Amino acid sequence: MPYCLASSAEALASPAWGAAPPPWAPGRREETHTMTDAAARGEEAERTWCLAEVDIFCDLSEQEMEAIAAAAPMKTYHAGEILYSPTQPSEVLFILKKGRVRVFRVSADGRALTTAIISPGTIFGEMVLLGQHMYDNYAEALDDTVVCVMSRTDVNRLLLADARIAARITAILGRRLADLEQRLSDSVFKTVAQRVATTLTTLTSAQPPAGPLRPVGRHPQIALTHEQLAALAGTSRETCTKVLRDYADHGLLRLARGRITVLDPERLKDAAG
Repeated sequence: MPYCLASSAEALASPAWGAAPPPWAPGRREETHTMTDAAARGEEAERTWCLAEVDIFCDLSEQEMEAIAAAAPMKTYHAGEILYSPTQPSEVLFILKKGRVRVFRVSADGRALTTAIISPGTIFGEMVLLGQHMYDNYAEALDDTVVCVMSRTDVNRLLLADARIAARITAILGRRLADLEQRLSDSVFKTVAQRVATTLTTLTSAQPPAGPLRPVGRHPQIALTHEQLAALAGTSRETCTKVLRDYADHGLLRLARGRITVLDPERLKDAAG
């Protein structure tokens, strides 16, 4: 049969699927509301991502998580950036999602005392919870860091008003106070070598457990420069480097640029005293 343009045009005018074409029909586009819903779900997931796997929110409902996430926008900081300082006072609570943060104070003669090393999944800047200012404290990002930030008003409204969250925050504050007391004791009674070993042991124990991305047999690695480690241990960079080389000579560590590998955690723990 010869090709007939007229009959083909009639067929297109009256397609087999009738007035309601299927999604795969020519000219048929994917429903826009489906794409809109997917985008909205993506935005909600992005907001709650910062709060996921944070201990104090472990049993909240999806609606509760969304309410907190809406009041706690995300911020990112590069390694070495200051999150707050006496010249940049802050009255907010930080929820750490990614990276590590060092909280410290500086004496009149320029010496720094590290009061806490914050790991992902917890909070810091907790002085706002006690109605006090953080004017004498610094917070420095040790790695590229992602935090959620919540104002004092929202902390009182959304966190302290919930008995579950308030109890967990109280436990965190108690542990942090005990850690601070231990650091003060170490700064008085331990030698520099012991303080360096203690700091390395603390950082090693704070790392996540073995998994697909960190095999069981792999030695723990700490991404810090000698200067950063010296600040954490309360000593000079030169002295810290001398101690690290001594530990490396005895097979406890392996040193590389910006990275320290702990080869013998048990002996390093013994060296911490």
